[in-house]
Amino acid sequence: MKCTIATISGDGIGPDVVAEAVKVLRTVARVSGFTVEFVASPMGGAAIDATGSPLPESTLEACRSADAVLLGAVGGPRWDSLPGNLRPEAGLLGLRAAMGVYANLRPARIFTELAAACPLKPEIIAGGLDLLIVRELTGGIYFGERGTSPDGEAAWDTERYTKAEIERLLDIAYRAARSRKRKLCVVDKANVLESSRLWRQRARDVAARYPDVETSFMYVDNCAMQLVRNPGQFDVIATSNMFGDILSDEASMITGSIGMLPSASIGDAGPGIFEPIHGSAPDLAGKDQANPLATILSAAMLLSYGLGRGAEAALIERAVSSVLAAGRRCADIATGAAGEIVLGTRAMGEAVVRAIER
Repeated sequence: MKCTIATISGDGIGPDVVAEAVKVLRTVARVSGFTVEFVASPMGGAAIDATGSPLPESTLEACRSADAVLLGAVGGPRWDSLPGNLRPEAGLLGLRAAMGVYANLRPARIFTELAAACPLKPEIIAGGLDLLIVRELTGGIYFGERGTSPDGEAAWDTERYTKAEIERLLDIAYRAARSRKRKLCVVDKANVLESSRLWRQRARDVAARYPDVETSFMYVDNCAMQLVRNPGQFDVIATSNMFGDILSDEASMITGSIGMLPSASIGDAGPGIFEPIHGSAPDLAGKDQANPLATILSAAMLLSYGLGRGAEAALIERAVSSVLAAGRRCADIATGAAGEIVLGTRAMGEAVVRAIER
């Protein structure tokens, strides 16, 4: 079997971490007996510099023709002065919309070996942390009508959702919950926002199709507090684009480092997009200091959700766990404990490769 993966390294540390994930995927393919081909394309700031567009048509075509897309990170201060539609982030939003990936799956779990890096008290995470945030990705305030008044005295961004957009996201969230602890919390701001009231209404209707899943509702401000007060109460969280963006970053810090969290963006059909949730960190670019594990774990999600290769995905996850158990750390997850060995980007990637081969 031959699989084609479109790779978009992007900006900042993107090329550094994607290179290690590609190395890991090549190793998994070799030991598991399938063939993988990588097609590299630019997006974001790198594409602006090369072509003047944050999302060249050639990149979009390469992604559409692939079996899955592996993405690094885009953006950086050097492009901040550009108009919004020409900034690197516009390429990312455009890619998501063009690929029809409307559900962003962001797992947040604490590896036992990294429990000391969690900023919460040990008794709060004593039962462990393993939750999944399912974030709507192509609607809401990020894609709604926006504008600025002619005099520059006012600006607006519109939160807008349709029943169909909400329902398809909830279906994916419920199916995910069925494969986990069968608990789904729908997070909104239904006491204030009309769009959130529509979310809650649709959730009640969709819940009737999943009677085996326990459904609850929570306002987003309370959810933000509960994530640091009692994160173990959550299994799957389903929420809107902006709320999901904020909550998943909060959840990432509970795990100890944003450098550990992967994500998968999927739709009804076609290639999914798999990427770490961290940014481009331009201050670390090319210095062999970035943590590649979030991108490597995104590659595991690519195998599972994108290629239907759950066994190979589990192989990567076990390799990462074994590397952490051996005391290997990147700087962002190092605690200074006895026995820790701090590795650079390339050395961490090599350590995962060796663990897979073993």
